[in-house]
Amino acid sequence: MERPRRRRPAPPLRTASLKESAHVSTTAVPAPGLDREARRVFVGLMLGMLVASVSQTIVSPAMPIIVAELGGIEHYSWLATAAMLASAVVVPVIGKLSDVYGRRGFYIAALVTFMVGSVLSGFAQSFWWLVGARVVQGLGMGALMALSQTVIGDIIPPRQRGKYQGLMGAVFGLTSIAGPLVGGWATDHFGWRWLFFATLPLGVAALVVIVRHLHLPHVRREAPLDLAGILTLTGALVAILLATSWGGTTYPWASTQVVGLYLAGAALLAMFVPIELRAVEPVLPLRLFRNRIFTAANIAGFAIAMGMFGAIFYIPVYAQGVLGVNATNSGVIIMPMSVAMILVGIVIGLLITKTGTYKAFTVGGAAVLVAGFWLLTRVHYGSSALELTAAMVVIGMGLGASMQTMTLIVQNAVDRADLGVATAATQFFRSAGGTVGIAVLGTVMTSRLGPSIAAHLPEGAASAMPEGGLSAGSVLDPSALAGLPETIAVAVREGLADALHQVFVVGLPFAAVALLATMAIRAIPLRQTLEPAATPDDVEEPAAAEDVLV
Repeated sequence: MERPRRRRPAPPLRTASLKESAHVSTTAVPAPGLDREARRVFVGLMLGMLVASVSQTIVSPAMPIIVAELGGIEHYSWLATAAMLASAVVVPVIGKLSDVYGRRGFYIAALVTFMVGSVLSGFAQSFWWLVGARVVQGLGMGALMALSQTVIGDIIPPRQRGKYQGLMGAVFGLTSIAGPLVGGWATDHFGWRWLFFATLPLGVAALVVIVRHLHLPHVRREAPLDLAGILTLTGALVAILLATSWGGTTYPWASTQVVGLYLAGAALLAMFVPIELRAVEPVLPLRLFRNRIFTAANIAGFAIAMGMFGAIFYIPVYAQGVLGVNATNSGVIIMPMSVAMILVGIVIGLLITKTGTYKAFTVGGAAVLVAGFWLLTRVHYGSSALELTAAMVVIGMGLGASMQTMTLIVQNAVDRADLGVATAATQFFRSAGGTVGIAVLGTVMTSRLGPSIAAHLPEGAASAMPEGGLSAGSVLDPSALAGLPETIAVAVREGLADALHQVFVVGLPFAAVALLATMAIRAIPLRQTLEPAATPDDVEEPAAAEDVLV
């Protein structure tokens, strides 16, 4: 039998400049690397991404000091929730608007909005003033993150895009390491207000570069603004994400507030669907979900984010509460995971650009992520710090190989006219996955903590417990545990280890869902130009034996 002929690998590629990209044909051959103008734009995007991502981490060490000065300890979580919620909600809207009206104006507006929010935060005179300022920051932050990835899609063909998105992913990893360290040091030496002012020079530098060099060709699409879709989608997202953030923490899951928000979100979504089906230029085209690659990649990104944020939030809890790591070093607890994610992300990006294939790397990364969470489930009371570090490194490797690549996969599979909204959808599902993951795993921990501690208490020791018992926060307070007899303190640590074991067990299916969704992504060739993608139905199916690996 005659063996099927293999296609030859693609020849070396050229990347078109910004000026050329408006006239590139589907048969044009792009040049290697970026020209000087495009490199400057990429530097501006990196600065914008750095400004947005560092603001998420640099403030965390100062939050106890901030609420001590401004008050509002009973609403402590709002300082983080306000920015995250605003960031998640603005992403799908800004992605669509940039498709219709162009990226440049929205990117500049996002930088200015973020800097205005930073100034307002630095001058905050009350707790709720600061919360409002963080909402403004979050609006700019979400728009910057979505538009940075979209502009990369505008100036770099998918075949060359892997290495640049790997560098963008490294920015997140670096800020997760450096942000808390710099934030703690700056708070001790200059005060917490300077944390908000510190990002302004970077923001101004990014603004200067973008204003001077970002001039993307764009033909404005004359269509009525989908205002009804924007309002119903925004309302639905606010209600659902707020209910998820509050559930099990601020309010019980079965409370009127949480259930009412979920019902309101469901009602708004039910209104949103027919609005989008009738809209001339829908804010979120539902036809995108008919694209199997788009849908599978976003399911994978959602599940990966659930696991990633769960790891980021609850591994430090284990390290501090069970292993006894000093709380002052909490900023470096997840450093092994971040370093592994940075290095692997850069390497995988280079390999994707070199080979022109991506599926083997994403499937392998998701499989490594599953292995990392399995290692976490093996960690128990009495495990060494080395065992925890090994699990974190494996998780970081899996994240580095799979997380950033999802954006490339989606961008390669959609038409250029939908590039902004498709990229924004990827960013949104990632943010929503993090919100849901934190809420679900937090509920698991808090519900299991009390019974787990009680199961390890020696007989008759309950009388030595503080009045009202120990909360999830107090078990991490060294002074609270220092006032207890050693046998009870050990029982508390054992109970916390058991509760966190359940958290990691619940996190394992998240990684498994990510692996299955990644395997369902059909591989198509990475485009060599900036022109519209072929639809999945127009693309030649790879051979069955190669489909899993290409």
